[in-house]
Amino acid sequence: MSTSGVVDEPPESYTMEPVHEQTATLHTYCKESALLHRSLAELPHMVTNAQGSFLFLGNGQKILDACGGAAVAILGHGNPEVIAATVEQMQKVSYVHTMSYTTKPAEELAQFLVNMGGDAHKLTKAYLVGSGSEANEAALKAARQYFVERGEVQRCYYVARRQSYHGNTMGAMTVSSNLARKAPYTDVLPSNVSFVSPAYAYRYQEADETEEQYAARLISELRQEFLRITPEKIISFIAEPVVGATSGCVPAPRGYFRGVRDLCEEYGILLHLDEVMCGVGRTGTYFAFEQEGIQPDIVTIGKGLGGGYVPISAMLLGDKVVDSLRRGTSAFNHGQTFQAHPVACAAALAVQKIVKRDHLLQRCAECGQKLGRMLWETFADCRYVGDIRGRGLFWAMEFVQDPSTRAPFPKHIAFGARIHKAAFDFGVAIYPGTGTVDGVNGDHVLIAPPFTVSDEELCLLVSTLKRAYDVAEDSLDG
Repeated sequence: MSTSGVVDEPPESYTMEPVHEQTATLHTYCKESALLHRSLAELPHMVTNAQGSFLFLGNGQKILDACGGAAVAILGHGNPEVIAATVEQMQKVSYVHTMSYTTKPAEELAQFLVNMGGDAHKLTKAYLVGSGSEANEAALKAARQYFVERGEVQRCYYVARRQSYHGNTMGAMTVSSNLARKAPYTDVLPSNVSFVSPAYAYRYQEADETEEQYAARLISELRQEFLRITPEKIISFIAEPVVGATSGCVPAPRGYFRGVRDLCEEYGILLHLDEVMCGVGRTGTYFAFEQEGIQPDIVTIGKGLGGGYVPISAMLLGDKVVDSLRRGTSAFNHGQTFQAHPVACAAALAVQKIVKRDHLLQRCAECGQKLGRMLWETFADCRYVGDIRGRGLFWAMEFVQDPSTRAPFPKHIAFGARIHKAAFDFGVAIYPGTGTVDGVNGDHVLIAPPFTVSDEELCLLVSTLKRAYDVAEDSLDG
């Protein structure tokens, strides 16, 4: 059941009825609607307006958006400054073709983003597009072109991690390992990608391993995979610093990314970090990689960049990649009609200026510590809660049938989906995930409220989530 989709107004003949009375009407509307929804059998909830942390539905429900849609709405909904900036830009110029023109908001947003990397991180260029998938698609092509410009045309392979997700376009999906989303397309996707183990301590760290030993084992596995392919044939290694929806807010063990950075440097392989979900302050620092003490060659961001007010994402390039392009053809051989869209850039710039002015990175970190404590205090002793993990305002709970063995529930139980539904019925939207463990088994829920979330809203979030958990647990015992 989607809780974040906003759809067109229904036909005049359709009347929003109370949720429990809608079933027959919903199927009729789904059949007749011209809009291709994510499901052809179930109608998304009609959102009539939104303000702050809340969504208001056509049936009268008020929903606390505790997942920001999909970790997107970092300022909440209806911010007047962002709306004003968007309207002002539309009144000036709404579109230009970037082959010939640029605009002030595009230039300012790009400068803002590379500045946020700081002198230590050496990000020098921003490429602005519409979605995280597009940003990662551009990053795959930029990485390949980097080596073409250097005459290393034999580099044709990418290495990524299992239980990670990088987008829905064909290239981005190829380097992703969200099995359910790839299933219909497996036979038509390119095969020049290999996958190594996820950095997922709760599931895959051995009982007799320290955190450092686990990280070392993962780095050793990555080295062996590089050597198996032959390092001189590899373009880049792609990873999420904190894995998002596929396995649920999973941070890497201490020292892992430092070892990955050193290994990529040793073999001349580019490091591409996907921060589409975990970046732009979501984990408490502007870039999640800052907490790892490393510098990527390419980083992609999205979701919170426009805060949901506009569709926008970015690929950020380090100076090494940019210098290679400049010394070669002096062009990036990729382009999109709506790249650096002036209205999108103006809205995103307004969002980011508010984040900086109002010290929302610090607030996200502080609220995140509070949310983490509340989750642990409330759920640590719950029978089916296996793990609670996260950084900043980016948290997840993984559910297990047996905490002692960490065995997940059978897929048909859909324990996480039960919690999601119950929470929504109680007025709180969270983000459910399945296939948490290996792409097939396991489930979790993800929590990612706006950076502006109040203490009262955090209390409502956690208390409602506990009520929903209790409903799900009782449903198994009944």
